Amino acid sequence: MPPHHKKKKHKKQTQSFDISKGKADTSSEWDLSHDVQLEATTSYCIKRSELVGRYLVASRDLKAGDVIIETPPLMVGPCAETEPVCLGCHSTFQPSSVFYKCESCNWRICSPNCHGLVASSTHSQLECIPLRDKAVYKLFQACTPVQVKLMYEAILTLRCMLLKTVDFASYERLLDMDPLNDVRQQIPKLWNRNQKEIVQRIRDDWGFAVEFTEQELHTICGIIEVNAFEVGQDPIKARALFPQAYLLMHDCTPNTGHTDALKTHYLTVRTLRDVRAGESLTLTYAHILQGTLKRRQHLKEEKFFYCNCRRCSDPTELGTYCSALRCTDCRRGLILPVNPLNQESGWRCQECRKEMSCESVVLLLETLSQQLECIDGNDVAGLETFLRQQALILHDNHYILLSVKHSLCELYGKIENYLVPQLSLDQLKRKESLCRDLLEVVDQLEPGLTRLRGTIMYELHVPLLIEAGQLFQSGVIQRSELRRRLKEVQQFLKESAKILAFEPEGTPEHSIAEAARDALENMGTV
Repeated sequence: MPPHHKKKKHKKQTQSFDISKGKADTSSEWDLSHDVQLEATTSYCIKRSELVGRYLVASRDLKAGDVIIETPPLMVGPCAETEPVCLGCHSTFQPSSVFYKCESCNWRICSPNCHGLVASSTHSQLECIPLRDKAVYKLFQACTPVQVKLMYEAILTLRCMLLKTVDFASYERLLDMDPLNDVRQQIPKLWNRNQKEIVQRIRDDWGFAVEFTEQELHTICGIIEVNAFEVGQDPIKARALFPQAYLLMHDCTPNTGHTDALKTHYLTVRTLRDVRAGESLTLTYAHILQGTLKRRQHLKEEKFFYCNCRRCSDPTELGTYCSALRCTDCRRGLILPVNPLNQESGWRCQECRKEMSCESVVLLLETLSQQLECIDGNDVAGLETFLRQQALILHDNHYILLSVKHSLCELYGKIENYLVPQLSLDQLKRKESLCRDLLEVVDQLEPGLTRLRGTIMYELHVPLLIEAGQLFQSGVIQRSELRRRLKEVQQFLKESAKILAFEPEGTPEHSIAEAARDALENMGTV
């Protein structure tokens, strides 16, 4: 990616902009044969293109699970529009929790013994003394709950700016990330919000007008918006900026994934599948189980570019039909976007050629999404009814139905009246069917050592194991068939344990990996 001040070239209006942590993978559209290599490691090299900026390429053949990047964050801070959090560890406060304050700056903390409040911590070294000296805590007295959230949102920008005087080398590394100021400044709603809620707040309300210029603060806002990773899990969530990782291209079928340690947010980027030398290294920050129209709009609004990757370019989304509608006229064909890289493209039935406007499709999907939101998240019967009804309108793999299937595959066996011992044979088969439907799609869109595959495989082993035992005990299947089924269960458990073992200790996924290993041990030799 170019230095933050360099203006980029683009081929056409809808072309993805070059961005830091997530420039779109444009290798299918641009000729990158003349790119210049800037730097290399044992796993990757950094290349520069006049068209897409800097990006990472595998410097050798990589195996699935190979570590590409291991790095601590350059900076961590509260998320946008966050609830009040501890400035030491970024944990949220429970309504019943005791109210503690930092002895120096008087901002709220989770505990006097918080691990994030030691002398070497980010809070202690950066904003604590300046916030104390400028008595910023007094502003809380006149703040509404919404204004309090915005004060916490501004902390990460303040921390990045304070690096300028405390650790100039790290500050320069932040400035190497592109803020896309030229792009963001053309979005008045975004730029004006930052001006009011972050830039003026830090300069005028908090008293840093002498220390920081408006342009400096807007640049840091852009660096955060374009390049930050969301890190942590409830009750600790934050945003973090990392060296190296921001050069990974975005792709909707990525070949790398990342995890971060719960307390330190130390980032690890691994390959999800085998990667050939010379292949671009990519990640995604759009939801895999989401349709192209929604994914591209999300990326445009959040990261300021439209994705033109292989999946986005294919109306069928690599044969999964995650956005396809069923034609209610001919009852045979599927309605797909004519040009998925045009957000306003018309849609057409592949059989009878019936056409729908993009506006009609969007309205339909919004209506269905609102109907789904009205169903309680634990209402198994309600979710099943929604699936049956909307299967007349949507392809079975439509992203709205996939989200329902994902919920159901986890609900069967885990909530009251649907616990594993209470499931009938039909319900076990239903859980199996839901899991297999999801796995078939995920195997196409996010193959390899992906978190979603690992969790689905673990869910799938449950009905397979119970059903095999019940059928054998009732004499429906013989021992040879039982052995075959149990071997399939073992394969799913082994793959699940292998994938989720990469997840940090303390996360639900890491616990599932341990449960999968325990299940394998209990099964013994088949």
